[in-house]
Amino acid sequence: MNLLVLREGVHRHDAEEYAAALRARLDDHTVQYAETPAEERRAIADADVVTGPRIDADLLQRADEIDLFACAYAGYGHLPLEALAEADVELTNAAGVHAPNAAEHAIGAMLALSRGFHEASRAETWQPHSPGELAGSTATIVGLGAIGTAIAERLDAFDVHTLGVRRRPEQGGPTDEVFGQEQLHETLARTDSLVLCCPLTEETRGLIGETEFGTLSSDAVLVNIARGAVVDTDALVRTLRRGRLGGAALDVTDPEPLPDDHPLWGFDDVLITPHTAGATPAYYDRLADIVAENVRRLADGRPLRNRVEIGESD
Repeated sequence: MNLLVLREGVHRHDAEEYAAALRARLDDHTVQYAETPAEERRAIADADVVTGPRIDADLLQRADEIDLFACAYAGYGHLPLEALAEADVELTNAAGVHAPNAAEHAIGAMLALSRGFHEASRAETWQPHSPGELAGSTATIVGLGAIGTAIAERLDAFDVHTLGVRRRPEQGGPTDEVFGQEQLHETLARTDSLVLCCPLTEETRGLIGETEFGTLSSDAVLVNIARGAVVDTDALVRTLRRGRLGGAALDVTDPEPLPDDHPLWGFDDVLITPHTAGATPAYYDRLADIVAENVRRLADGRPLRNRVEIGESD
């Protein structure tokens, strides 16, 4: 089969690295790497599989043989889904690639807030403080995909009781208890740490706002590694100003990038990272494992791993 790697990289990794990783796994298939837009337009004409972070409808129209677009991101809402469906192109994503590093990021943030690293790091003199601990606490994880699962599994070792919130609670999950989104407030009332790792959809946009912050304990902490718009930023700022939140670790913000003069920078109990939870040096190796397996499955007529049913959300 002919596989085309588009030129856009991911998380500051060049796509050429991705092409090399695929060639190492698919020596019985042809892997092309397009360095320029002209090369993409030319090479896509006879590509059976195309992979990269995104593909636009115009480029897709030039693909005569394409059977599969393997998205290099876990999210796929930015793709021309209608055009893919009309062209009868299968779609897969990178779900699971981020799980270990994103889980480490979330738990690192929880530990930092719990142990008061943010307070100690700003002190200019020796000032003992009274840190907490994760053991015996309750964490609510909103979103039980690969990342939410990895977080729950790791929190088990810290003796943390976990509550999971997902769109289809009947599917169960890795947490000690599982709830539907309509039961969110029931979980928030019991929460010491609220971890957001759900996709951004119409259902989750503004999911955590004034009312939800009102249900949370004033000692609870928020960790957001989902998307900034899952949280109502203005409500978060108001809650912090009132002293009604124990702290927040934000890897994503709304707006993003966060402007230099935004009030969130001024809070001592807010940790901000520049959307790095998903970054890992192992990104392309993990992604290449998934895509190479799917190339073989496609060639053999077997079901694809990480197949996206267009119209569904995670």
